[in-house]
Amino acid sequence: QVQLVESGGGLVQAGGSLRLSCTVSGRTISAYSMGWFRQAPGKEREFVAGISRSEINTIYADSVKGRVTISRDNARNMVYLQMNNLRPEDTAVYYCAARGSAYVDTRPILYDSWGQGTQVTVSS
Repeated sequence: QVQLVESGGGLVQAGGSLRLSCTVSGRTISAYSMGWFRQAPGKEREFVAGISRSEINTIYADSVKGRVTISRDNARNMVYLQMNNLRPEDTAVYYCAARGSAYVDTRPILYDSWGQGTQVTVSS
């Protein structure tokens, strides 16, 4: 089965940048559309960004559009989330997720596998 491990989280000041990484093992990443989600304390898990298997389609939540870029390196079995101009409201645990479909989606329930999460904290 596919395994996902996130890394790259940390504490940054507002306006700073982070690059999150997701390492995929067990199966080739090319078989999956990939997504990044986040969950803040007391809130529902929400979609951040997604990328299709073909890399033709990328989608972003309105809250991060223009500040976040999702990318994938299939040769290295990795997915990245580059986050710039971070805001305190971006503070959350960020999760990498895989979906065995050609299509990305914003709904968490449609993703098959999840990483353990990496904490991102943005100070004001």
